[in-house]
Amino acid sequence: MNKTYINKIGWFASLMAVLMFSSYIDQIRLNLSGNKGSIILPIATTVNCISWSAYAMLKEKKDWPLFVCNAIGIVFGVITAITALV
Repeated sequence: MNKTYINKIGWFASLMAVLMFSSYIDQIRLNLSGNKGSIILPIATTVNCISWSAYAMLKEKKDWPLFVCNAIGIVFGVITAITALV
């Protein structure tokens, strides 16, 4: 398969992951308004995204699409977990 095509699929998948992680914005809003959600999913998301980000950066050839979307997942996961606790 064409390397450029594969790269475009990677960036598309990363964009979809960013959209998925952005759904945490609504949960953060609910947490801050007093409707606390479960802390399990944001913690699991954070650990998962840290693992994938480490994998992406430790590869011989850095996997930037994988790193970018998971770095965003880490941010949203941590914020969601914190707001669920406060």
